[in-house]
Amino acid sequence: MDFEYSDRVKKLMKEVQTFLDNYLYPIEDELNRAIEEGENRWTIPPQIEELKELAKKQGLWNLFLPESEYGAGLTNLEYAPLAEIMGRTRFGSEVFNCSAPDTGNMEVLVRYGTEEQKKQWLEPLLAGEIRSGFAMTEPDVASSDATNIETRIERDGDDYVINGRKWYISGACDPRCKILIVMGKTDPDNTNKYIQQSQILVPMDTPGVTVVRPMKVFGNDDAPEGHAEITFENVRVPASNMLLGEGRGFEIAQGRLGPGRIHHCMRLVGAAQRAFEMMCARAESRTVFGKTMSRQGSVRESIAKSYCEIEQARLLTLKAADQMDRVGNKGAKALISMIKIVAPQMACTVIDRSMQIHGAMGLSQDTFLPQAYQMARVIRLADGPDEVHMMQLGRGLASGYAMLAKK
Repeated sequence: MDFEYSDRVKKLMKEVQTFLDNYLYPIEDELNRAIEEGENRWTIPPQIEELKELAKKQGLWNLFLPESEYGAGLTNLEYAPLAEIMGRTRFGSEVFNCSAPDTGNMEVLVRYGTEEQKKQWLEPLLAGEIRSGFAMTEPDVASSDATNIETRIERDGDDYVINGRKWYISGACDPRCKILIVMGKTDPDNTNKYIQQSQILVPMDTPGVTVVRPMKVFGNDDAPEGHAEITFENVRVPASNMLLGEGRGFEIAQGRLGPGRIHHCMRLVGAAQRAFEMMCARAESRTVFGKTMSRQGSVRESIAKSYCEIEQARLLTLKAADQMDRVGNKGAKALISMIKIVAPQMACTVIDRSMQIHGAMGLSQDTFLPQAYQMARVIRLADGPDEVHMMQLGRGLASGYAMLAKK
């Protein structure tokens, strides 16, 4: 197995890193203050849009999409180190138009959208002119099992009518969010529970779509994108907004979530790597009890363990990405589940150690560590909680070795 990056990928890695070093990191604190302390926190800092235009001009745009017609034509394995670099900062993915949930929604439209749907929604998303949301999770049911979803999508003549309640819809509070992909049930009584669901496009300005509130994570509302609670009350959209066809929602979700899960893991490796580097720098520069922290045995142990854990997660991420390229998302589902279990837990652990070594500063707004920890902890639930991935992985592994019990 060869994970040596091609010359093209090495060039892109250098270009992405240089872009962040020259343009984003110098204003990172300024952007955070503007969002956290500004008069209107639910507006987009103009510097973000300026950086996006600059990235577009430099050809550092839509790097996540493997299709060269729309994106950079990179494989999952080639994209992995670029996503890792972007994951070192909250704003990294957005300036290259590689942010969730837009990436997953664009992939859905590329693979399953009609020409009309692509023209209306994919093209402005690819251009970075609008943003989007993916409305799946519901407060009243265990949404990690999509068969539980209760939102109804009912045909009425040339329209569909949608009724339901969703929450933690990432990005839906963003003033640039113009379109939602909504998952609900068109055939709730079907004996095959995997074809009860459908996915449909719902513009944010459709009558009956109400953003109730931004949900908080650890007390943070994550402005200006937010995670919205949304109600759908007799929301009427044209039948042409249906994606792929009735009963295909579960199929679309499985196709969407594979790349989305591994992209999260790629970014978390980058966040953990930055936290690790900060940990080392702090340990070398801080003196406690008459000697630098790096001379303390427990601190050295934290550094060593963190380095090992990051590298393990990085290699597993690359292996999963390579497998996706070779045999497809379905063939790589076990490795995708493995890295979705491993990477968020690793990032939480490493970032927590870095916070501990930073002391009070590690909890403050003066470092990116609390922000990074919040993101890592969220990903232990987003796109399927750890327990669901372990249940599915364990079930597959057990059945795979079942024949041994008969010998």
